Amino acid sequence: MYAKCLSLPTQDASLAWTYHPHNATVDLSFTGSFISPSGWVGFGINPVSPSMSGATALISFADPTSASLLLLPFFLDHSVKLQRSPLHSRSLAGGLPLLPSSASLLNSPSVRASASVNILATLRLSDNNHTRLHLVWNRGLYVQGYSPTIHPVAAADLASRATIDLLSSAADVASAPMPTLRAAHGAINAAAWGFCIPLGAMAARYLRQWPKVGPTWFYLHAAVQMVGVAAGTVGFGMGVAMGGGGHAMHRGLGIAAVTAGGLQAAAVLFRPGTTHRFRKYWKSYHHLVGYGLVVVAVVNVFQGMELMGLAGSYAKLAYCLALATLAGACAALEANAWVVFCRNAEEEKIKPREEGGRRRESVGDAN
Repeated sequence: MYAKCLSLPTQDASLAWTYHPHNATVDLSFTGSFISPSGWVGFGINPVSPSMSGATALISFADPTSASLLLLPFFLDHSVKLQRSPLHSRSLAGGLPLLPSSASLLNSPSVRASASVNILATLRLSDNNHTRLHLVWNRGLYVQGYSPTIHPVAAADLASRATIDLLSSAADVASAPMPTLRAAHGAINAAAWGFCIPLGAMAARYLRQWPKVGPTWFYLHAAVQMVGVAAGTVGFGMGVAMGGGGHAMHRGLGIAAVTAGGLQAAAVLFRPGTTHRFRKYWKSYHHLVGYGLVVVAVVNVFQGMELMGLAGSYAKLAYCLALATLAGACAALEANAWVVFCRNAEEEKIKPREEGGRRRESVGDAN
């Protein structure tokens, strides 16, 4: 029996514990349920914040060879979200003193969907007797060998984290972002940062080369960029409203995009005249920040799609087709620009010769 018990807000999970103040340890009992026979269930403790990155986790799943229930320790570093390599069990001797005890199935002879598992462990708290526990928990569909794969990314799965006070049982629970807000955040940012910003850059680079367009290229470029930055700022605000302690790379790229967009908008107000001696420096700055913004924006759109679980979705396919259309148009316009440039350069070389010949002819006629 445990002194305290708490029903966790997602995945029908629960946590029971007994705190021993004399030696600063706590006995933990976590209960969760599988979502597939080949899946996994686990929980972890993060010493800093209630987030997956940096947590020490205990994960239970069926042994691929014997089908018996396993309980292995894992350390979830920042590369886990990027899925750069399989997640491997490692010794926790140098990390958080979370000591696994056992895992057992409840009311089921084997691992299957909806089967419950109980994981027991002992946690040695820090020397200053912190009694607030940063807890994360989750479950996944598959285990490849002995490596758990990524968990689902529904709103409830992303909100499976809490900070629990071991003495009072008070819990600060992560709120799940509203699906509608999350979808709007992704759609607006993909359209604004991922499409309007590259389109505006194209307008500035290629339309200005056509004499018939005149100054229209500038107004079109400015209008498209302003729409992109304004809508993108709204999408960024939605992301801030959703909160969440994870996704550091996505958040950092978003901040960089908003900052660069603001700098580009402000740069228009301080644009020197065409004959000003600082004009060339302003153009270099404007081009550098602008092209950098395009790269950051597109990369962050794909990063966001990965976080939303849209890796193989029609939404990602549609965005890739739109981006490919822009890239194809860029390639065609760039080739045309080089043809025009080479033609003009050749004409500039021929023109002095023709003018010199005409002058010699006029001198001969005069004589």
